Amino acid sequence: MKLSSPAFPDKGDIPEKYGYTKDNVNPPVEFSDVPEEAESLVLVVDDPDAVEPAGKVWDHWLMWDIPEETERIGEGEKPIGAVEGKNDFGDKSYGGPNPPDREHIYRFRLYALDKELDLESNTGKKQLLNQIEENIIEQTKLEGRFEPV
Repeated sequence: MKLSSPAFPDKGDIPEKYGYTKDNVNPPVEFSDVPEEAESLVLVVDDPDAVEPAGKVWDHWLMWDIPEETERIGEGEKPIGAVEGKNDFGDKSYGGPNPPDREHIYRFRLYALDKELDLESNTGKKQLLNQIEENIIEQTKLEGRFEPV
């Protein structure tokens, strides 16, 4: 399974417009080679470099019940039927990079599951990851860098 973005290469620079203090829209992401047995997809975007300034890994975007046939999420879009969870900005949507101190690495992780989830939209990352743990068929990730502007 592969996860990529036409907006930035793996381990490359995330364009400034996707930042929280700029346009704050999600970059486009593309999925390929999703296992045939997948029933749904989960996307988690977080910032592990936030532990030093924020005291924890910062959650930027949580989305589940993405239809397994989805091949692309366009800029500023959400697939029909997908559910967005609560990020650490307190929103149920994408919250762009906003490092307070230095360049941070942002992880975009995609999970293929053998079932759909029945979770409330106020579900956070910890609960989401606990729920999917036993149902992950395959996973992949994309990383991007972002510096304060």
